[in-house]
Parts: sequence; structure tokens; C-alpha cells
Amino acid sequence: MTVIEANGLAKRYGDNVVVDGVSLSVKEGEIFGILGPNGAGKTTTVECIAGLRKPDAGSVSIMGLDPQRETREVRKLLGMQLQHSELPEKMRVYEAMKMFSSFYPNPTDSDTLLERLGLLEKRKSPFSKLSGGQQQRLSIALALIGQPKVAILDELTTGLDPSARRNTWKLVEDIRSTGVTIVLVTHFMEEAERLCDRLALIDQGKVVAVDSPAGLIEQVDTGKRLRFRPSGPFDHRLLTDLDDVVDVSEQGSQIVVSGTGNLLQSVSARLASHDIVANDLRVEQASLEDAFVALTGRSIELGEHSERAA
Repeated sequence: MTVIEANGLAKRYGDNVVVDGVSLSVKEGEIFGILGPNGAGKTTTVECIAGLRKPDAGSVSIMGLDPQRETREVRKLLGMQLQHSELPEKMRVYEAMKMFSSFYPNPTDSDTLLERLGLLEKRKSPFSKLSGGQQQRLSIALALIGQPKVAILDELTTGLDPSARRNTWKLVEDIRSTGVTIVLVTHFMEEAERLCDRLALIDQGKVVAVDSPAGLIEQVDTGKRLRFRPSGPFDHRLLTDLDDVVDVSEQGSQIVVSGTGNLLQSVSARLASHDIVANDLRVEQASLEDAFVALTGRSIELGEHSERAA
């Protein structure tokens, strides 16, 4: 079952085209990722989907409802954690939960949800006294208080340390296991590869490709790559005549060998026959980052300008 269907979404501010013909569909029960650099149009896209912004063109359906015309009904189905969501510094956790509960006809029990998210002991703490990870978990709790069928989580782990980030990833997986469909907006490759069933790569306001992380990688995976430091003098011609070797190059003190087939076995046997040890040998496959570069022509670290309303 398709729970979100967006067709030809467009949004511009003056001469700046932020969303340029975005089309995507999200299936029930999946974690669907929207991956791209800062400023790519991700946040504006999901705000148009959620009905927080009115697109200049295109259509959106959430479980058969139009978020612009049927806003009240959509709010009952959709929870959203915004990229920049701040509460008053002195507002206590339980006060925020009580306020958000009042927005929905059938909210879940606040304390049960806080306990599930590891925040029950912080229920009387003011927002300003929560750690970054705790504030993120509170924002998730506020997105889930209405028992939504779909949750949009926008740059959920930005600013978190590695431990808090991984704890949050586990939390996202736990939320999905309860039957909630998740749209995850991110610019972290590892996060997208770890969590998402399918991904839409977005760059400069356009959807470049949609597939599973493995499927995206497979689109650009042209072979295998070995990297090592030779134990002694090394001549490229030692390996270039092997059938499985396509290219041999140097990167500093390391030798990088690209090829296909039984590349590792062929190279290892040839080096051993010449008494050369391959120190720090690594076998590298194409990554999601390689796929993004190949499909967009640039690194995800580019585009650091701020997206409007990001």
C-alpha cells in the first residue's frame, strides 16, 4: 500500500528554485530516506508533503488525503519532527507532552511514551536542561504523541555525538517495528545506509534516483578495488598484465588496484611470487557515497548553503 504519493512538486522563492519537479512514493511500513546535501531542497520537500508549505505546482496525497485541503484529517495521521524545533527554555517535558496531547483526539499516554523513549525520569526537567540527545528524543515523542500512521523525521541526528546518534538509530528502528511508516530526511550516508529500505537522492531540488541503498550502489559498482602498501620496490607492470586488473595507481605510499573477477587472488598470487608483502591490504567496494557522486556529479559535502526554511 502506498501511504504518500507526491507528483511534480515545485517550490520557488523569487528566482531561487528550491524544489524542482519532485515525484516520489512511500510504501506502508518502510523507512523511506530523502538523502542529499544541505540546501538540496529536502526540508522544503517534506514540508510541502506535510502541508506546512503550499507547493507552487504538483500534488500530494497522504493515505488518500490532500494535506492542503484536508489538513485536519492529515494531522491525525501524520507526526513530524522538524529540523529546527525549539521549545521555551523553561517549559518542562511533561508540560510539552500535555500541550501536544491536546492537539489530537486520541493521544497516547504521555508517561508510557516517555518511558519508551528513556525520558520518564526527565519529565519534570525544563527543555534547557536536556542534553542534545534528550531534546531529540523529546522531539520524537512530540511527533508520536498523536499515534500517527506516518512520521517525518528531519535531520534527526544532526549535532549528536556518535553514541547518541547510534542510540537514536535504534530508536527509529523500534518505532518502525510498531507499524509506523517513517520518512527520514538526512545528509548522513551511514545513517541512510543503515536505516532506509529505499532512498530518494535529491540534489539541487531534483530527485536524481530512487532505489534501495544496495540498488543505488549496484548502479555504479563497476568493479573491485584493492589498496595496500608494498613491502619493497614496486613496478606497476608487475600487475598490469593480469587479466583481472583494469588499473594500477599510487596514492601516497599506497598502491590502488582496480579490477574485476578474482582480483584479490590474482594480485596476491603475483605479489607472493615476487616476494612482495601487501601490508595493510584492504578490499574496497563501491559505497553509497560513491553512488551519490556518480549519480549527481558532486560530493554530498558540497551545497553547504542554507536551504530556505531548513
